[in-house]
Amino acid sequence: MAKILVTGAAGFIGYHTSARLLARGDEVVGLDNVNDYYDPTLKEARLARLAGHAGFRLHRLELGDREGVERVFRAERFDRVVHLAAQAGVRYSLTNPHTYIDSNLVGFLHILEGCRHHGVQHLTYASSSSVYGANTAMPFSVHQNVDHPVSLYAATKKANELMAHTYSHLYGLPTTGLRFFTVYGPWGRPDMALFLFTKAILEGRPIDVFNHGKMRRDFTYIDDIVEGVIRTSDHVAQPNPDWDSDCPDPATSRAPYRIYNIGNNNPVELMHLIGTLEQALGRTAEKNMLPLQMGDVPATYADVDALVDDVGFAPKTPIEEGVARFVAWYREYYRIGD
Repeated sequence: MAKILVTGAAGFIGYHTSARLLARGDEVVGLDNVNDYYDPTLKEARLARLAGHAGFRLHRLELGDREGVERVFRAERFDRVVHLAAQAGVRYSLTNPHTYIDSNLVGFLHILEGCRHHGVQHLTYASSSSVYGANTAMPFSVHQNVDHPVSLYAATKKANELMAHTYSHLYGLPTTGLRFFTVYGPWGRPDMALFLFTKAILEGRPIDVFNHGKMRRDFTYIDDIVEGVIRTSDHVAQPNPDWDSDCPDPATSRAPYRIYNIGNNNPVELMHLIGTLEQALGRTAEKNMLPLQMGDVPATYADVDALVDDVGFAPKTPIEEGVARFVAWYREYYRIGD
């Protein structure tokens, strides 16, 4: 049994990760400010489910509260940290840039400092497939250079990877960054496409379909994401003895530093997702076809070879199964019949 800090415990991935850790017997300390970026009622409902476990407790705290974060680390003495809290969303970053700096950069520094000064054995943190930005070589590989982000959100996630490497190099802190690819499933985020589409279709409203439906995403089911998070957290990052500065591998280092993709390795066209959702709902969507939005990329596709090689796992849930599970949860949670 380990004592693990999960930041963003009221969030989509943080809630599921906390629940899985508790189920296997770990002690989980959550940290979350329960902000109103999306419906706090949903966040509180997730927390209420976690609160039923004797091994869980929550600190309601802003990541930007330097002294508050330090107090939590000093009092709790964590074995490991799973850092999932962040200001999410590509489109929101176009209109609220300062929020991303406060949470994703300043907040991440406070987590790094807490780990550094209080003997944390391993920091695992959420990066994003958004870091691939202007890259077009598919599938996206952790061994590719990713220096051309196309949104501020992506830039902050790339910065997190650089900051983590610095702490791994300077202080020997093992860090592992996880590039998540379009996560979906029960208890999901209301600002994500599947949630928005489901709500609109059930309410008889049209859905906005960007890039005229030609978007392709590596939709990854939440259970697969959580399995990847926990396996990599358990697998403490090690230095790569073969790392060569003349031909540097971006995913590893002479320091205890690793980067992995966690994606379904099977990109799905947006129109196929919509068709799958229509079938699960038993309704046809009215579609409002729109161009690609600023900051978005037309396709994502994860190369997960490094994840398979190091921890023996690759996401595998088919989109049809995952969407059906989401729809069943949505109808139950919002009490919507057929």
